[in-house]
Amino acid sequence: MGASPEAHEFAEFFASVSARSSTPGLDLAVIRDIIDSNHKASTEPEGVTYAEVDANGVPALWAIPEGADPDKALLHFHFGGSVAASMHSDRKAAGHIAKAAGARSLVVDFRRAPEHPHPAQLDDAETAYRWLLSQGYEPRNIGSTGHSIGGTLAVMLPLRLLAQGEATPGAIVSISPWTDLTIQNASVDANEDNDKLLSRSTLEFFRAAWLQEPGVDFTDPQISLVNADLTGLPPTTVHYGEYETLADDGAQLGRRLTDFKVTSEVHPMPEGQHSFIMGAGRVPEVDQAIQQMGQWLRTHLGA
Repeated sequence: MGASPEAHEFAEFFASVSARSSTPGLDLAVIRDIIDSNHKASTEPEGVTYAEVDANGVPALWAIPEGADPDKALLHFHFGGSVAASMHSDRKAAGHIAKAAGARSLVVDFRRAPEHPHPAQLDDAETAYRWLLSQGYEPRNIGSTGHSIGGTLAVMLPLRLLAQGEATPGAIVSISPWTDLTIQNASVDANEDNDKLLSRSTLEFFRAAWLQEPGVDFTDPQISLVNADLTGLPPTTVHYGEYETLADDGAQLGRRLTDFKVTSEVHPMPEGQHSFIMGAGRVPEVDQAIQQMGQWLRTHLGA
């Protein structure tokens, strides 16, 4: 069975935004404005309100579903390859996930490259996490969520905390993660025509902006999660689209989680686009996946 008509419409919307943002000669500020418009693919989730906050110096946005469990929170990281997108582009999609999980979600507006290269994004993720702790949330009641580079950060943050001997969030939802910075996986080229959001050249642009250290090794486990020691990670679910340039990245991460005996699930979406959660509220396959994510968080947070 093929993708729904709504999924095809969503893919074409992504294609139109990507075509506009890749017009030669555009200023980075204009590109960012265009990419932020991807939020239009999502509907407003009913019964969710929003409030901007300062999380120890990191701008962030609460998405607060009616009846949310006051003791549980999600920490959500947006897409955009570290270069583009924002808490505003992810607001509605994060609200849909928060509603499915029955918990409020703190959408983090981390600093962006090239002005702020790696590890600024991970530093901001850690700062926002510590802010949640200061608000009285227990680590086991916090879910780490995100898509694209945000799906990478959702895993990087618990790994950093483990390396520091500290308590991690209670569960992870990693969507469309970028886990192999060598950009050598077969799906990068095999899905060139299928992925309406990303291409090899886009990934190379993002990588150059994000990783500016001289002589950086793209296989370094600190940046390529496929090479990281995942021992001790909390329960982790990985969702990715089979039409993504990064489809193999998601699949590889899933296998690595099994290798390290992490409680995990992997959900490939047939004909799914990169960052498919941006179709929340309009695409039936996306809404079904978000319900699975919500159930994962309900099951594992506080366990």
